[in-house]
Amino acid sequence: MRVLHLSDTHLTGDGALHRMGIDAAEALAGLLAHLAPLRRIDLVVVTGDVADDGSPGAYRLARDMIGAFAAERGAPLVFTTGNADDRDAFAEVLGSGHLDTGPRGSAFHEAAIDAVHSPERAAATAHDGVRLITLDTLVPGKVHGRIGAAQLDWLRGLLAAPAPRGTVLAFHHPPIRFPNAVQDPATLINPGDLAEAIEGTDVRVILCGHYHLQLAGRLGDAMVWTGPAVVNRRDLSCGDEAIRYVHGSAATLIDLADLRAPVFHTLQPGDTLREMGGEQLREALRHLGPED
Repeated sequence: MRVLHLSDTHLTGDGALHRMGIDAAEALAGLLAHLAPLRRIDLVVVTGDVADDGSPGAYRLARDMIGAFAAERGAPLVFTTGNADDRDAFAEVLGSGHLDTGPRGSAFHEAAIDAVHSPERAAATAHDGVRLITLDTLVPGKVHGRIGAAQLDWLRGLLAAPAPRGTVLAFHHPPIRFPNAVQDPATLINPGDLAEAIEGTDVRVILCGHYHLQLAGRLGDAMVWTGPAVVNRRDLSCGDEAIRYVHGSAATLIDLADLRAPVFHTLQPGDTLREMGGEQLREALRHLGPED
Protein backbone atom coordinates (compact mmCIF):
# COMPACT_ATOMS: atom_id res chain seq x y z
CA MET A 1 0.00 0.00 0.00
CA ARG A 2 1.45 3.36 -1.07
CA VAL A 3 0.28 6.56 0.64
CA LEU A 4 0.88 10.00 -0.83
CA HIS A 5 1.26 12.31 2.16
CA LEU A 6 0.69 16.05 1.69
CA SER A 7 0.49 18.72 4.38
CA ASP A 8 0.14 22.45 4.99
CA THR A 9 -1.39 23.62 1.72
CA HIS A 10 -2.53 26.90 3.39
CA LEU A 11 -5.01 27.72 0.61
CA THR A 12 -7.21 30.82 0.55
CA GLY A 13 -10.71 31.03 -0.79
CA ASP A 14 -10.29 34.41 -2.47
CA GLY A 15 -6.88 33.79 -4.03
CA ALA A 16 -5.06 36.07 -1.57
CA LEU A 17 -1.37 35.34 -1.17
CA HIS A 18 -0.04 33.49 1.83
CA ARG A 19 1.45 35.86 4.41
CA MET A 20 4.95 35.07 3.09
CA GLY A 21 3.94 36.15 -0.40
CA ILE A 22 3.32 32.67 -1.80
CA ASP A 23 0.45 31.86 -4.14
CA ALA A 24 -0.61 28.69 -2.31
CA ALA A 25 -2.88 27.44 -5.09
CA GLU A 26 -0.06 27.85 -7.59
CA ALA A 27 2.32 25.98 -5.28
CA LEU A 28 -0.16 23.11 -4.96
CA ALA A 29 -0.80 22.99 -8.70
CA GLY A 30 2.94 22.93 -9.36
CA LEU A 31 3.52 20.09 -6.92
CA LEU A 32 0.66 18.00 -8.32
CA ALA A 33 1.99 18.56 -11.85
CA HIS A 34 5.43 17.46 -10.68
CA LEU A 35 3.91 14.30 -9.17
CA ALA A 36 1.90 13.48 -12.31
CA PRO A 37 4.19 10.59 -13.37
CA LEU A 38 3.39 8.78 -10.10
CA ARG A 39 0.49 6.52 -10.97
CA ARG A 40 0.50 3.74 -8.36
CA ILE A 41 -0.93 5.51 -5.33
CA ASP A 42 -3.42 3.75 -3.05
CA LEU A 43 -4.37 6.60 -0.71
CA VAL A 44 -3.83 10.38 -0.45
CA VAL A 45 -3.67 11.93 3.03
CA VAL A 46 -3.47 15.68 3.77
CA THR A 47 -2.47 16.35 7.40
CA GLY A 48 -3.94 19.73 8.18
CA ASP A 49 -3.55 23.46 7.66
CA VAL A 50 -5.57 22.84 4.54
CA ALA A 51 -6.86 26.44 4.56
CA ASP A 52 -4.99 29.57 5.60
CA ASP A 53 -8.09 31.74 5.91
CA GLY A 54 -10.56 29.14 7.20
CA SER A 55 -12.97 29.82 4.34
CA PRO A 56 -15.28 27.26 2.68
CA GLY A 57 -13.81 28.34 -0.65
CA ALA A 58 -10.35 27.21 0.43
CA TYR A 59 -11.65 23.76 1.34
CA ARG A 60 -13.51 23.46 -1.93
CA LEU A 61 -10.31 24.35 -3.77
CA ALA A 62 -8.35 21.68 -1.86
CA ARG A 63 -11.07 19.11 -2.44
CA ASP A 64 -11.26 19.83 -6.15
CA MET A 65 -7.53 20.14 -6.91
CA ILE A 66 -6.25 17.22 -4.84
CA GLY A 67 -9.44 15.26 -5.47
CA ALA A 68 -8.91 15.33 -9.23
CA PHE A 69 -5.34 14.06 -8.79
CA ALA A 70 -6.49 11.26 -6.45
CA ALA A 71 -9.46 10.29 -8.63
CA GLU A 72 -7.23 9.81 -11.68
CA ARG A 73 -5.37 7.17 -9.67
CA GLY A 74 -8.44 5.63 -8.05
CA ALA A 75 -7.14 6.65 -4.64
CA PRO A 76 -9.35 7.67 -1.70
CA LEU A 77 -8.64 11.15 -0.29
CA VAL A 78 -8.46 12.00 3.41
CA PHE A 79 -8.01 15.36 5.15
CA THR A 80 -7.37 16.28 8.78
CA THR A 81 -7.62 19.65 10.51
CA GLY A 82 -4.64 21.81 11.54
CA ASN A 83 -4.19 24.88 13.70
CA ALA A 84 -4.88 27.23 10.75
CA ASP A 85 -8.16 25.48 9.92
CA ASP A 86 -11.73 26.33 10.84
CA ARG A 87 -13.74 23.32 12.03
CA ASP A 88 -17.13 24.58 10.85
CA ALA A 89 -15.96 25.38 7.32
CA PHE A 90 -13.90 22.16 7.18
CA ALA A 91 -16.93 20.07 8.16
CA GLU A 92 -19.23 21.98 5.79
CA VAL A 93 -17.12 21.07 2.76
CA LEU A 94 -15.12 17.98 3.75
CA GLY A 95 -17.35 16.35 6.37
CA SER A 96 -15.25 14.06 8.54
CA GLY A 97 -12.37 14.53 6.10
CA HIS A 98 -12.65 10.99 4.73
CA LEU A 99 -13.73 11.42 1.11
CA ASP A 100 -14.56 8.53 -1.23
CA THR A 101 -13.55 5.89 1.29
CA GLY A 102 -16.88 4.09 1.45
CA PRO A 103 -18.66 3.45 4.77
CA ARG A 104 -16.81 4.89 7.73
CA GLY A 105 -17.28 5.56 11.40
CA SER A 106 -16.83 9.08 12.70
CA ALA A 107 -17.12 10.77 16.05
CA PHE A 108 -17.27 14.35 17.23
CA HIS A 109 -15.80 14.90 20.69
CA GLU A 110 -16.04 18.37 22.19
CA ALA A 111 -16.40 19.68 18.61
CA ALA A 112 -13.29 17.75 17.45
CA ILE A 113 -13.48 15.98 14.10
CA ASP A 114 -12.15 12.43 14.43
CA ALA A 115 -12.84 9.64 11.96
CA VAL A 116 -11.86 6.10 11.11
CA HIS A 117 -11.88 4.10 7.93
CA SER A 118 -11.65 0.42 8.81
CA PRO A 119 -11.30 -2.42 6.33
CA GLU A 120 -14.20 -4.25 7.97
CA ARG A 121 -16.48 -1.28 7.13
CA ALA A 122 -15.82 -1.48 3.40
CA ALA A 123 -14.30 -3.74 0.78
CA ALA A 124 -11.15 -5.40 2.07
CA THR A 125 -9.21 -3.86 -0.81
CA ALA A 126 -10.22 -0.30 0.09
CA HIS A 127 -7.10 0.32 2.15
CA ASP A 128 -5.53 -3.11 1.63
CA GLY A 129 -6.45 -4.18 5.16
CA VAL A 130 -4.98 -1.04 6.77
CA ARG A 131 -7.09 0.96 9.22
CA LEU A 132 -6.72 4.73 8.95
CA ILE A 133 -7.68 6.88 11.93
CA THR A 134 -7.63 10.67 11.73
CA LEU A 135 -7.54 12.83 14.83
CA ASP A 136 -8.35 16.51 15.28
CA THR A 137 -5.55 18.21 17.25
CA LEU A 138 -6.83 21.75 16.67
CA VAL A 139 -6.94 24.08 19.69
CA PRO A 140 -8.85 27.14 18.40
CA GLY A 141 -6.77 30.30 18.43
CA LYS A 142 -3.55 28.49 19.35
CA VAL A 143 -0.58 27.21 17.39
CA HIS A 144 -0.04 24.11 19.52
CA GLY A 145 -2.23 21.03 19.37
CA ARG A 146 -3.86 18.64 21.82
CA ILE A 147 -5.73 15.32 21.78
CA GLY A 148 -8.47 15.44 24.41
CA ALA A 149 -9.38 12.77 26.96
CA ALA A 150 -12.63 11.83 25.16
CA GLN A 151 -10.75 11.47 21.89
CA LEU A 152 -8.18 9.20 23.54
CA ASP A 153 -10.93 7.03 25.03
CA TRP A 154 -12.52 6.73 21.58
CA LEU A 155 -9.12 5.82 20.11
CA ARG A 156 -8.51 3.15 22.75
CA GLY A 157 -11.86 1.59 21.95
CA LEU A 158 -11.01 1.36 18.26
CA LEU A 159 -7.54 -0.03 18.87
CA ALA A 160 -8.81 -2.73 21.22
CA ALA A 161 -9.36 -4.87 18.11
CA PRO A 162 -6.43 -5.01 15.65
CA ALA A 163 -6.89 -4.43 11.92
CA PRO A 164 -5.74 -7.08 9.40
CA ARG A 165 -2.64 -5.11 8.40
CA GLY A 166 -2.28 -2.60 11.21
CA THR A 167 -3.29 0.99 11.86
CA VAL A 168 -2.09 4.37 10.58
CA LEU A 169 -2.83 7.52 12.59
CA ALA A 170 -2.93 10.89 10.84
CA PHE A 171 -3.14 14.32 12.48
CA HIS A 172 -1.47 17.71 12.25
CA HIS A 173 0.74 18.36 15.28
CA PRO A 174 3.77 16.07 15.65
CA PRO A 175 4.31 14.22 18.94
CA ILE A 176 8.09 14.61 18.43
CA ARG A 177 10.24 17.75 18.68
CA PHE A 178 13.46 19.05 17.22
CA PRO A 179 15.75 21.40 19.20
CA ASN A 180 16.03 25.07 18.33
CA ALA A 181 17.50 27.72 20.60
CA VAL A 182 15.19 30.45 19.33
CA GLN A 183 11.93 28.57 18.97
CA ASP A 184 10.95 25.36 20.71
CA PRO A 185 8.39 24.40 18.07
CA ALA A 186 4.77 24.52 19.15
CA THR A 187 3.47 21.00 18.63
CA LEU A 188 1.33 18.34 20.30
CA ILE A 189 1.43 19.23 23.99
CA ASN A 190 0.39 15.83 25.37
CA PRO A 191 2.39 13.21 23.44
CA GLY A 192 2.67 11.07 26.56
CA ASP A 193 -1.10 10.60 26.67
CA LEU A 194 -1.10 9.44 23.06
CA ALA A 195 1.87 7.14 23.68
CA GLU A 196 -0.04 5.48 26.53
CA ALA A 197 -3.17 5.08 24.39
CA ILE A 198 -1.36 3.30 21.54
CA GLU A 199 1.02 1.20 23.63
CA GLY A 200 0.66 -2.47 22.78
CA THR A 201 -1.68 -1.79 19.84
CA ASP A 202 -1.28 -2.28 16.09
CA VAL A 203 -0.42 1.39 15.35
CA ARG A 204 2.55 1.21 12.98
CA VAL A 205 2.81 4.71 11.53
CA ILE A 206 1.83 8.24 12.61
CA LEU A 207 1.63 10.88 9.86
CA CYS A 208 1.84 14.58 10.81
CA GLY A 209 2.66 17.99 9.33
CA HIS A 210 2.99 21.45 10.92
CA TYR A 211 6.78 21.87 10.88
CA HIS A 212 7.09 22.56 7.12
CA LEU A 213 10.01 20.12 6.95
CA GLN A 214 10.55 16.37 6.98
CA LEU A 215 11.43 14.77 10.30
CA ALA A 216 11.38 11.13 11.41
CA GLY A 217 11.16 9.72 14.91
CA ARG A 218 9.28 7.27 17.09
CA LEU A 219 6.49 7.32 19.65
CA GLY A 220 6.78 4.03 21.46
CA ASP A 221 6.83 1.32 18.79
CA ALA A 222 5.23 3.51 16.11
CA MET A 223 7.18 5.35 13.44
CA VAL A 224 6.41 9.09 13.34
CA TRP A 225 6.77 10.88 10.02
CA THR A 226 6.45 14.66 9.86
CA GLY A 227 5.94 15.46 6.21
CA PRO A 228 7.11 18.59 4.39
CA ALA A 229 4.73 21.39 3.45
CA VAL A 230 3.19 22.28 0.13
CA VAL A 231 3.16 26.07 0.61
CA ASN A 232 6.84 26.59 1.53
CA ARG A 233 9.79 24.96 3.28
CA ARG A 234 11.50 25.59 6.59
CA ASP A 235 15.29 25.51 6.27
CA LEU A 236 17.32 24.57 9.36
CA SER A 237 20.75 25.31 7.90
CA CYS A 238 20.53 28.87 9.29
CA GLY A 239 21.41 27.39 12.69
CA ASP A 240 19.78 27.70 16.08
CA GLU A 241 19.78 31.49 16.27
CA ALA A 242 17.42 32.17 13.39
CA ILE A 243 14.30 30.88 11.65
CA ARG A 244 14.27 30.66 7.87
CA TYR A 245 11.45 29.82 5.44
CA VAL A 246 12.25 29.39 1.75
CA HIS A 247 10.49 28.58 -1.50
CA GLY A 248 9.81 24.93 -2.13
CA SER A 249 6.99 22.40 -2.12
CA ALA A 250 7.30 18.71 -1.34
CA ALA A 251 5.35 15.54 -0.61
CA THR A 252 6.13 12.04 0.65
CA LEU A 253 5.23 8.71 -0.92
CA ILE A 254 5.17 6.16 1.90
CA ASP A 255 5.23 2.44 1.20
CA LEU A 256 3.61 0.82 4.22
CA ALA A 257 5.02 -2.60 3.32
CA ASP A 258 8.54 -1.63 4.40
CA LEU A 259 8.09 1.99 5.58
CA ARG A 260 10.15 3.50 2.79
CA ALA A 261 9.35 7.21 2.53
CA PRO A 262 11.00 9.07 -0.37
CA VAL A 263 10.39 12.83 -0.48
CA PHE A 264 9.51 14.48 -3.81
CA HIS A 265 10.49 18.16 -4.18
CA THR A 266 9.27 20.45 -6.94
CA LEU A 267 11.94 21.54 -9.38
CA GLN A 268 12.84 25.00 -10.59
CA PRO A 269 14.21 25.78 -14.06
CA GLY A 270 17.86 24.75 -14.22
CA ASP A 271 17.64 22.29 -11.31
CA THR A 272 17.97 19.17 -13.49
CA LEU A 273 21.60 18.27 -14.19
CA ARG A 274 20.98 14.98 -15.96
CA GLU A 275 18.07 12.70 -16.76
CA MET A 276 18.03 9.39 -18.58
CA GLY A 277 15.53 6.70 -19.38
CA GLY A 278 14.77 3.81 -21.71
CA GLU A 279 17.67 1.75 -23.06
CA GLN A 280 20.21 4.33 -21.89
CA LEU A 281 19.07 3.85 -18.29
CA ARG A 282 18.92 0.05 -18.62
CA GLU A 283 22.46 -0.01 -19.99
CA ALA A 284 23.69 2.19 -17.14
CA LEU A 285 22.07 -0.12 -14.58
CA ARG A 286 23.63 -3.17 -16.23
CA HIS A 287 27.03 -1.49 -16.08
CA LEU A 288 26.59 -0.57 -12.41
CA GLY A 289 25.14 -3.93 -11.39
CA PRO A 290 27.00 -6.76 -9.63
CA GLU A 291 29.30 -8.92 -11.69
CA ASP A 292 28.20 -12.46 -12.50
